[in-house]
Amino acid sequence: MAELVVRMGEIAATQHAGDVGLGLGSCIGLVLIEDRGPVAAMAHVVLPESNGKAGAAGKFADTAVPQLIREVTSIGATRSRLSAVLVGGAQMFATAGRLDIGHRNEQAVRDALQANRISVRAAATGGSTGRTMRVYLERCSITCKEAGREEIEIAVWGGLAQMARAA
Repeated sequence: MAELVVRMGEIAATQHAGDVGLGLGSCIGLVLIEDRGPVAAMAHVVLPESNGKAGAAGKFADTAVPQLIREVTSIGATRSRLSAVLVGGAQMFATAGRLDIGHRNEQAVRDALQANRISVRAAATGGSTGRTMRVYLERCSITCKEAGREEIEIAVWGGLAQMARAA
C-alpha cells in the first residue's frame, strides 16, 4: 500500500495496513493510537489556537485534538484506550525568541490532550532541527528521524506488536 502523507493542517485516520508519514519543523505531528491494535489518526498541527477562525480542523491544536478523537473513534477505536505520540515543535529560526511557535504548538497540543484526558505515550519534540515521523500501522509502531540522523522507533502499541517485540 502506498504511503499516506499528511500535509500541513490535514488529518488522516486509518485502520488499514500502510504507512503514514510527514515532515515537521515547528509544526507538531500528533498521532492518536488505540492500545489494542492497528488503528490510528494523525494531524499536522501548524498553529496553537484557532481563535474562532474557520479552517482545516487539523491546522490548530485546539481544533485538531477533538477532531482526531472523532475520526479515530469513528473507525472503531475506544476513546478510553487512546494515547498520543507527538513529534516536531522545533525552533527552526534562531531569531524566534519569545515567538517560538514550535514550543507554543507543543504546549497547546499537550493542553488540549490533557483537557480531553488523553495521555502522551511518547514525544520527540523541541530542538532546532526538522524531523520526519512515520506511522507503520501494520507493525503498530511510530518512528522519528531527525535531520542528519538515523530513524528511531519511539512508540509501539497493540498486544500482538508488543508480544512480537518481546520475543
